Amino acid sequence: MSRTIPTINTSRVTLRAMRAEDFARFAEIWAMPEVVTHITGKPRSKPESWDAFLRNAGHWQISGFGQWAVQPRGTSQMAGQCGFFFGSRGLGADFDPFPEAGWVMSPEMQGKGLGLDAVQAAHDWFDRVIAGRTVCMITPDNTPSLKIAEALGYGLLREVELEGDKLCLMTRKGPPV
Repeated sequence: MSRTIPTINTSRVTLRAMRAEDFARFAEIWAMPEVVTHITGKPRSKPESWDAFLRNAGHWQISGFGQWAVQPRGTSQMAGQCGFFFGSRGLGADFDPFPEAGWVMSPEMQGKGLGLDAVQAAHDWFDRVIAGRTVCMITPDNTPSLKIAEALGYGLLREVELEGDKLCLMTRKGPPV
């Protein structure tokens, strides 16, 4: 099965398929402690990043959705990623069967509104093409991501502990009204 990954342009960012030449930047972003502090707390090794990079490409092929590279307008390299995936985390029937939204921006691009712009564009696409409920999980101290989730219409489903970390499981039943 072959699926085309759409390119989405906003006035500030382009969401595009990740390319082989993006891998070095992808691995660099995921190796930054300040990027992973609210995700796993542990920077990824290059082999771990390679596995995740390939998993993303396969996700588009199998599911018809996945993560895009986020490229700020006027730049030539990716600054993060956003989109959807099935995490299969074993968190229950109210979470696992639904596409999970995720977003990551490099530290130099955080706090500029680019993350919200990118994630909003990804959700707009999802609402038009796939539709339905999505979920996400965010640590309670990740205020910027919680604000993005709230702006997109996510609400608290429940709190859990996973591998020693407290997490807010959130759900969105469709676009905010």
